[in-house]
Amino acid sequence: MEHGLPDRLFLTLAPWLLLITESVLVIAAVVLTFLTQRKSKPGSKTPVFLSWQGAFSRLARRKTLAIFAVGACTLALRVAIIPLWGIPQPMWHDEFSFLLAADTFAHGRLTNPTHPMWIHFESFHIIQHPTYMSMYPPGQGLMLAGGQLLGHPWLGQLFITALMCSALCWMLHAWLPPSWALFGAFLAMLQVGLLGYWMNSYFGTSLPALGGMLVLGTLPRIKRHARLGDALLMGLGVAILANTRPFEGLVFSLPIAAAMLVWLVKQKRIPAATVFRRVVLPLILILGATGVAMGYYFWRVTGSAFVMPYEVNRETYAMAPYFVWQSPRPEPVYHHAEMRDFYVRWELRDFQSGRTIWGFARRLRHKFRMLWTFYAGPVFTLPFLAFPFLFRDRKMRFPMLLAAVVAVGVLIETWTLDHYLAPALGLFYLFLVQCIRHVRLYRWHERPVGQGLARAIPLVCVAMVVLRLSATATGSPIEPLWQRGNLKRNAIVLELQEMPGNHLVIVHYGPDHSPHIDWISNRADIDGSKVVWARDMGDGRNQELLLYFKDRQAWRVEADDSMPKLETYAAGFSAN
Repeated sequence: MEHGLPDRLFLTLAPWLLLITESVLVIAAVVLTFLTQRKSKPGSKTPVFLSWQGAFSRLARRKTLAIFAVGACTLALRVAIIPLWGIPQPMWHDEFSFLLAADTFAHGRLTNPTHPMWIHFESFHIIQHPTYMSMYPPGQGLMLAGGQLLGHPWLGQLFITALMCSALCWMLHAWLPPSWALFGAFLAMLQVGLLGYWMNSYFGTSLPALGGMLVLGTLPRIKRHARLGDALLMGLGVAILANTRPFEGLVFSLPIAAAMLVWLVKQKRIPAATVFRRVVLPLILILGATGVAMGYYFWRVTGSAFVMPYEVNRETYAMAPYFVWQSPRPEPVYHHAEMRDFYVRWELRDFQSGRTIWGFARRLRHKFRMLWTFYAGPVFTLPFLAFPFLFRDRKMRFPMLLAAVVAVGVLIETWTLDHYLAPALGLFYLFLVQCIRHVRLYRWHERPVGQGLARAIPLVCVAMVVLRLSATATGSPIEPLWQRGNLKRNAIVLELQEMPGNHLVIVHYGPDHSPHIDWISNRADIDGSKVVWARDMGDGRNQELLLYFKDRQAWRVEADDSMPKLETYAAGFSAN
């Protein structure tokens, strides 16, 4: 079926609709600001903050209430739009891996025994030997497990994201005046805390962001007061980073550790014994306990306190390394074409394409475009035009050094996704708010244009939220389809849950299957699950699975069909 010119144009622009819409709003806001801003009268006072300064500033001055208000507002607004926006469904490999960890922890176990039929259940980012478990550190799984115990894994993501927004306000208080701290947290709530994939997925990205905020927010507080509570929060932040994003957390934490060491050597205001008792000793105890706990977890999952599940998974399946200077591994034995397609045809080829100078440059450009789209976008690009002014801010020197180290960490990774930089989210909003403060001072022909531009930024953010919710309510296709998760698979799950008995679903993929979308995900207790998902290995190999699950109704599903449906499994019907 051929598409007309309007249809082809829409299909071409569809992936960029949100960016295009936001760009139009930003341009309109800038034009209106320059056209409508009047000259300030002699002797008139410029507002300290935005036009609604009064109530906002009064709330901001009550710091504890402001911190609570940000989290409560995030929680209330996201719950309020559940009838419209729904509860997200998992879609990507990582999400299913985190959900396996959550299900394991929710049942009081650290890992699961290898299943006798494990070869039929192999999936991405999961290890099958020596135990059956997610390859990721346990932090995100524990967070989702808390949500599962409350009724649904996503509740863990909901509460942690709200807590993250509160923590951002608390962190910014250590670096900025109260009104600006609250302002930055408000922007984060609009951009990340409501409709972004950090809230509406199972990646657990808000947890490492929370850890980074605790570390960055306690650094100036410890330097000023050397309080025990701040040291405990810093230790907690480092522990969270180690158990969520270990490499990025390490890169983020090392400059802060160096700054702490310099402070310990140079400061003379607080007695050394007091600093040791309130800061050094608590940090040593917390980090030591964290290391012991992590070692015990690794030992239970992999059999060695010094081998991470991540290492086992990569050594079992992957050829491409995660750092640009490393060399590919020999090709392992793959039991399924989908697994080989992902690790060889996609990962390895992508790694090799970046080994040349031009390939590395293309990858760098891709990383920059992706990170700019998620973190800044058109609305925050405007204030970041004032970034050069931050070099004059003495208080921004260390944050800028920290940002440079984080940037180096991004450069040496083979792949970088938006949430890899989650530990530095607080750092990003610190820069953003400081840039807006500089923008606000800008004058054009005696007109305080900067104030208008500063007001326009939150207005555009609010307008985008309203627009996206309105588009969803009217069924307008403006949101990326992946934002809702794998709805096709979820429809099959709901259908099977309504049927009596237990079920075995053998999944077959078409020749053009994308290895990034996979249906094979099982719970921690495979035999005790109502629905078991398995890969189609052909009639011969499928028979052993059918015999093992002889008490289950066996189904077959063509996952790549436009409308997948269950079909009773029959011998001779499966493709080899």
